[in-house]
Amino acid sequence: MRLQLALNVQNLDRAIAFYSDMFATSVHKQRDGYANFEITHPPLKLVLFENANAPENLNHIGVECETVDEFSQTAARLTNSDIATSEVTQTGCCHAKQDKFWTTEPDGLSWEWYRILDDDPKDGTKNTNSSMAGCCDQQPKKASNPDQVCCA
Repeated sequence: MRLQLALNVQNLDRAIAFYSDMFATSVHKQRDGYANFEITHPPLKLVLFENANAPENLNHIGVECETVDEFSQTAARLTNSDIATSEVTQTGCCHAKQDKFWTTEPDGLSWEWYRILDDDPKDGTKNTNSSMAGCCDQQPKKASNPDQVCCA
């Protein structure tokens, strides 16, 4: 597993340059208003959402599970403990296709738990058919702009 930190940034190009220098790594994936880094040291998935009007820098925190077993065991443990706040679903959005669920800590911070199934969906757009509800629609509605809260 690795921790995911999703941040709201005012200027995506400026943020990409800063984080590329800070972590000595290049962007893994970039789309309009979105970029992510797969940082090895420290192990971190850094996700940037261009959202100039966000009231805070933190968008959400997540945990990427790298194996089916890791994800399944974690989902079962958190569901059995009544910590999971959403169903485990297979979802897709403009950034990735994934299995995911959400938890919300006592003060309201959302945590995304996910496993990537396809890191680069061919159409590059939110899939809205019934078997692949948009991931942003499944995120707890605590965020200031749910369209800016998504996935890997």
